[in-house]
Parts: sequence; structure tokens; C-alpha cells
Amino acid sequence: MARIVIAGASEAGREQLNGLLASSGFSVFRMCASGSELRRTINECEDGIVILMGTLPGCKPDELQWDYGERLQILLIGKPIVLEDCESPEIFRLPIPVSGQAVIGAVNMLSQLHQMRLPKRSGDDKQIVEQAKELLMRRTRCSEPEAHRAMQQYAMRHGMKMADYAKEIIASSRRTEE
Repeated sequence: MARIVIAGASEAGREQLNGLLASSGFSVFRMCASGSELRRTINECEDGIVILMGTLPGCKPDELQWDYGERLQILLIGKPIVLEDCESPEIFRLPIPVSGQAVIGAVNMLSQLHQMRLPKRSGDDKQIVEQAKELLMRRTRCSEPEAHRAMQQYAMRHGMKMADYAKEIIASSRRTEE
């Protein structure tokens, strides 16, 4: 399931949206009150859905789309003037006032779009990735999520598939054992 990040200036608004999503079976990864906090969170979670509630200082929706568009689905909830100021056609918009049902429908749709964009691994690739994670976990004494994240970040930075990087880890391990 896609990681969901809620960003908005109003703590009460963030909490209300978090409650709505939780009651519909969605889990929120993090809630952010500022643009810098949101960018740090996006860099940490790699991909997912960002729900922007209005505007945040130093964080324009179009800039987020340009910087992270290939990794994120963005839902902007705001007054019509805020929505009109947003130029990117890839950003999904909902005008306020908005019903909870409309928000849940939008998040469901964005979650499906997110799943469609994720690369699918074959059974062999899954086994190779799992084997490499186990090697990393033993070597560095890290948890499975930490090993997964480290492999994912390396592969993304170097423009390669995670399975290809996993093969390199396994080959390197074999060379050092010989």
C-alpha cells in the first residue's frame, strides 16, 4: 500500500483528515506542518501519496510535482483560488468544502494509480532481493526495512533495478567468501 503523507498548516485539519483516512482503512505515514518537513518526509519515504491541505509556506504544489512527480501522487485540497494557482495537470484537486466520501474516493484512485506505477518483480527477482537483504542484515546488523530502504535508495540513485543491485550484493559476497 502507498505511504500517505498529510501536509497542512492546521493541526486540527491534519488530525481530522487522519481520522477520516484511518476510519476507511488507510494508514498515514506522517503528518507535516511545513514545506521543509514535507520534503524531508518525501525523501525518507521514497514514494507514495501526498495530501496537501491548502498551501504551506515555501512549498508550492507545482514545485513538488516537478521535483518528485515520478515518485508521488499529489492530492491538493483547497479553496478554488488555491486550486486555480496550481498549473500541473498531474496534481489531483478537490475544492473545499469537500465531503469525506470525495476525499476517500480520491485517495482510493491515487492509491490504485500508485500501484500501477510500481515495477513488478518476478518470483526469481523477489528471491534474489530477499537473499541480498538477508546478507545486508547480517553484515550491518540492520532491520529488514532498513536493508530494503538502503538497497532501494542505492538502486534509485544509480538508475538501476533493485534486483540488479541485489545480484551485485550477492556476487560481492561470494567474492569475499572465496
